Parts: sequence; structure tokens; C-alpha cells
Amino acid sequence: MNDSRRTAANARVCAADLAAQFPDLKPVLGTTARIALPVVDLLRRPDGPRDRQLLCGEAVTVFDNIQGWAFVQAAKDAYVGYLPTDALAPAQDATHWVSAAASHAYCEADFKSRDRCGLSFGSLVRVTRNDPRFAATDQGFIPRVHLSPIGQYEADPIAIAERFLGTPYLWGGNSRFGIDCSGLVQAAFLACGIPCPGDSDQQEVECGLRLPVDSPYQRGDLLFWKGHVALVRDAETLIHANAYAMAVAIEPLQAAIFRIAEQGDGPVTAHKRPG
Repeated sequence: MNDSRRTAANARVCAADLAAQFPDLKPVLGTTARIALPVVDLLRRPDGPRDRQLLCGEAVTVFDNIQGWAFVQAAKDAYVGYLPTDALAPAQDATHWVSAAASHAYCEADFKSRDRCGLSFGSLVRVTRNDPRFAATDQGFIPRVHLSPIGQYEADPIAIAERFLGTPYLWGGNSRFGIDCSGLVQAAFLACGIPCPGDSDQQEVECGLRLPVDSPYQRGDLLFWKGHVALVRDAETLIHANAYAMAVAIEPLQAAIFRIAEQGDGPVTAHKRPG
């Protein structure tokens, strides 16, 4: 059965390669675009609830437009949903990504100048010129130290997750301004060049090798509960975005397992190790 969260079909159209599955819908090829805002909610339906978020510069395919709402599919994980059409700009190839926890795009190559916007970790930009301390980009002038070239990956997902410490918990969030459990895992994995879907149930199925019960914990392992995921930091602690702390936090591993069970969310459903 198709996962509706990653199936490019709504009540009107479907992606052309899905035409045989949806004979009553108009097949369309779609057009590529990019996110023009620092962060935008990806909604289940126009004016509906947030499912996930997309960051500045991320690529999408647009399949439908309905009264100011675009039905899109994200390039990074195939997640589909709706966002305002004015959140989109023409597609372009990014050259760099924001590898600092967050940054600012300034109007001039001067940290005392007015900033145009804040950018989260993972945002994509196109550098047009490098000044000594700033890169001129499509978003403004960004400190060069906050940028990494596209294709230059990090090595340790846990180190990435730690950059988000203190980030407010936000259901469906994917940015340094607000993030949830699966958003944190996805950000950490994608920064290390590891493919990762958007939601925790998808991650439980697709990310890594399932380990036997009572396997020792190792840095970088994933622990899953019904509707939740955490990253193992070491044999004694984990790091996760959670509604208990309402933030990304480090927590004693066994205490977290006990607390989550006691609050009614059940036992660990899977212990997995990314390859």
C-alpha cells in the first residue's frame, strides 16, 4: 500500500508516473521550484495542520496550484503536502548549505549591517562571490564560517544533534527555530549523507539494522517508541527532541525508557543501528 505522505496525488492530479494507479486523476509531470522563505510549513491540506517543514533553498516538485496553495513533493524525502505559492521561487542549483546551528543573511558584508533573515541549519543557498569574511548569496551576505559546500558531509550524527540542544520542541518542526523527534534525526542523518525519511514510523522501518533485544547501546543507535525516536549518545545517555522537556535535550538513557513507559507511551519498539 502506498504511503500517502509520499504519494504525489491529490483529489485532482497525480504525478505522471503514477497514472496507472490513479486513472481518475489528471497525470502531470510537475515543475521544479525551491523554497524562498527561511522556513515554511508543509501542510496536510490547504490551511490544514502542519505535517513537516521545508527550509530555505530546498527543492520541491510542484504538481498542482489551488487558490494560492501549491501541492508539492519534497526532493529530500518525497514528502508531499501543501504550502503557499508565494513561498516558492524558481529552481536553482544551491552551492552551499548552512552548517552552523543557525545563521543570519545580512544586507552588506558587515555583521553590523541590517540582517535580512535568519537561516536554520540545513538551509541551502547559492554563493555568487566570496568576500574575506562573508559569502554573497541569493539570500544576502552570510558569514563564510557558517557555510559548507554542497556534498561536504559531516561524520557524526550525534555531533549534529548536539548543535540543536535547547531548540524548542515543535510538532512537525524541521529547523533550529523548532524541531520534533524525527526532524532531529533527519537533520542529523542528512547532514552526514545518510538518506532518512521524515517521520519516526518511516524511520523505524527504513533506517538501519534492527538489533536483538538487550543488545548493547552504541553511539549513533536509534531507539524507537510508538510515535517517538531518540538518538543514543553513549551507553548512558540519549539525545532527543521531546515534549517532556519541550526542547532538544540530553537525558539518561534508562531513565528516559522508564519515564516514557510510565507516562503511558509504552516500551521501546525497536533498537536500530544505521549502516
